[in-house]
Amino acid sequence: MTNLIVAAVVFLLLHLLVAGTRLRDTIIAVIGEGTYMGLFSLASVAGLIWIGVAFSGARGSPGDTFYWGGAMSMHIVQLFIQFIAVLFIVPGLMTRNPTSVGQGQASEDQDIIQGILRVTRHPFLWGVAIWAFGHLLVDGDLASLILFGTFLVLAVTGTVSIDGKRQRALGATWQEFAQKTSNIPFAAIAGGRQSLNLAEIGYLRLGAAVVVYLFLLGAHHHVFGAFVLKPGEGI
Repeated sequence: MTNLIVAAVVFLLLHLLVAGTRLRDTIIAVIGEGTYMGLFSLASVAGLIWIGVAFSGARGSPGDTFYWGGAMSMHIVQLFIQFIAVLFIVPGLMTRNPTSVGQGQASEDQDIIQGILRVTRHPFLWGVAIWAFGHLLVDGDLASLILFGTFLVLAVTGTVSIDGKRQRALGATWQEFAQKTSNIPFAAIAGGRQSLNLAEIGYLRLGAAVVVYLFLLGAHHHVFGAFVLKPGEGI
């Protein structure tokens, strides 16, 4: 369990204290953006592998205290929550977005705000947050709380971090984009700044999301070792 805790803390600090902060700006000024991005990507991948291995070793160990598991009805709700998460994640990854890595200048495109960006300018991160939250509802052992809690905190704070990073780098161009969109999902639509348009999101992207979701349903036990409807385990 100690290994998982340390891995989670290091991964969080890497992103909270470096990515999106002024320290990042200072590092880039010294070594260049390309070198920074390469090193940060390597560190992030290493961190993910570390967390995954540590979680596998911690779950079910003597120190993995069990707090709750969730009734079968909650597991069924969890399946719906994960479908919503995938609907954010897959179209988010398939859509050109100024908040994505290497796409900041896309904010200069007057027609960039389309599809899923009308819902939120951070669809991938909010999808991850929803995914993590759904797991926390049904996976109440200590190892799962650490793992999914880490991703939930990282995803939510990441939206704010990216906004700050883009504001410093792009100035007025970013400000105009941010004013027309929202960080919180559906806030821009509720505020009348945007409208929901499923056709713009793209039926290909939505179809891809459904395919990914069905794959996760069918392969989850084989890939992750957890049954999607077994009490104490989530998708």
